[in-house]
Amino acid sequence: MNKLIQKIGAIIVFAILGNLALAQPGVTWLSFEPEGKMSNGQHIVLLSGDEEYRSEESMPMLAKILTHTYGFKTTVLFAINEETGEIDPNHQTNIPGMKALESADLVIMLLRFRELPDEQMKYFDNYLKSGKPIIGLRTSTHAFRYSRDKDSPYAKYDFSQNNSVWSGGFGRRVLGETWINHHGIHGKEGTRALVDGLAEVAKHPVLEGVRDIWCPTDVYGIIELPEDATVLIWGQSTNGMTATSPVNWKKSIMPVAWTKSYKIENGKTGKVFTTTMGAATDLVNPDLRRLVINACYWALDKENMIDPSKSVDVIGSYNPTQFGFNQFVKGKKPKDYQ
Repeated sequence: MNKLIQKIGAIIVFAILGNLALAQPGVTWLSFEPEGKMSNGQHIVLLSGDEEYRSEESMPMLAKILTHTYGFKTTVLFAINEETGEIDPNHQTNIPGMKALESADLVIMLLRFRELPDEQMKYFDNYLKSGKPIIGLRTSTHAFRYSRDKDSPYAKYDFSQNNSVWSGGFGRRVLGETWINHHGIHGKEGTRALVDGLAEVAKHPVLEGVRDIWCPTDVYGIIELPEDATVLIWGQSTNGMTATSPVNWKKSIMPVAWTKSYKIENGKTGKVFTTTMGAATDLVNPDLRRLVINACYWALDKENMIDPSKSVDVIGSYNPTQFGFNQFVKGKKPKDYQ
């Protein structure tokens, strides 16, 4: 009898330890801690999950710079296939670790057409209600699409929402615009950022040290930004996919980076920086990395700490995969980007 009890006890202990092992932090996300006195005491959560622009590669890269050069604690969340535990950008219904948003001071996101379960989405909704700042990159203008659970309380975030309060969903209501179109020719035209285009914003803190941005992804169409939006950078299509490609003067310029504020129901007012640039291949450009890092300090009301001479160099190696559907590297787990 005693042996049976011991055996049952051992099975229970094994089961508990097994569950703890599966649940331990870092299995389905990444966390980076700054060393000792370098910590600035603030936490940035980076949300990845898009089918095309390799945010699963770019977000860890940005996180490492923000932690090891600038002293932020960072957490990177990924689209995870529950069955394999692998990163799967095509899996639109699961981003484990969203609870990390409860301690976040800032969110940087590059999402596309996600439909997260309510138990994950509630953390994002609560974050917005807190009025804390958001940085949205590239496809975050169409971060959510509710094609299955249209009765979810978060279906209002759908990029194509057409009700009077949430017209254009999260993209338009919070970031300033939803998905419109490819203004540039996708895969054939890049984006030349006209950094010196507007004298009235030339001294904006987000633009400090930003001089030369060219991206291999095309310009997105923008219909109309809200009145409180301030366009920091306009973008022009280039006839070709290299930094030396001439601009396409036949096409109009479009906003490619702006600031604004947001406020949702029962929430506080927060700050927003949005750029339709920001694919993994775009972020090879050091001045685009600087733009995003400067935006972090602006969003956190720490403009006086922006240092245009401080390094934005990649920590380790960074050779991003070319953008494209189903081009992500198969079989990767978060720890592979450690």
